[in-house]
Amino acid sequence: MSTPLPQQMSLGISLDDDATFSNFYCAPGSQNAQLVQALQTQLLPEGESFVYLWGASGVSHLLQAACHAADKLGVSFQYLPLDELATMSPDSLLEGLDELDWLCIDGLQFVVANPDWEMALFALFNGLRDKGGRLLIAANASPNELPIALADLQSRLNWGLTLSIQALSDEEKLAALQLRANGRGLELGDEVGQYILHRAPRDMGPLFQCLNTLDNASLAEQRRLTIPFVKQVLGF
Repeated sequence: MSTPLPQQMSLGISLDDDATFSNFYCAPGSQNAQLVQALQTQLLPEGESFVYLWGASGVSHLLQAACHAADKLGVSFQYLPLDELATMSPDSLLEGLDELDWLCIDGLQFVVANPDWEMALFALFNGLRDKGGRLLIAANASPNELPIALADLQSRLNWGLTLSIQALSDEEKLAALQLRANGRGLELGDEVGQYILHRAPRDMGPLFQCLNTLDNASLAEQRRLTIPFVKQVLGF
């Protein structure tokens, strides 16, 4: 399910209820655990003004988790998923956002190399800095790996704190699936979890989608998760 937020309703943007910090698996003391701590701290007075987050998987989950946390703290904010908004005029879309306490931009890779977007984002950076706002921005690659034409924007992206999500091992993927299943009231045993991992796509997004499908089927048929049931529902 998704929860609409007041400042997002005009754009038709909502947050995934499952995208929370408590629902993001990270081993204690790991790089990802430190990353989560940094994102939580950014919302506090002592946090970084600018954070750049990048990685192949889990980025959107963490950005939406930070937005849920901001909402609970009463911070004025906006979440912008650029994969959905890249065709809009950046000048009209970004107008006035530098007045917010905190801005969260997801999917920078969808608009770089577009001169209008690059100029608008550069102006937004400057506006947020001048007015004391904070920015969390994310992409699928590090700032220096993106095909950015505007040198000033490239420079801005290297300000502040840069964080990268560490890919999960198979053992950690199983733990992540079990954490998500537990949150849904499902019991996912090690044997069944391993069966899914060895047959489903390896990325966490498709793996969580498999779990969603199993959750719906389990509720509909009042069945627990067993290998025969998984094979029946998922077809492998």
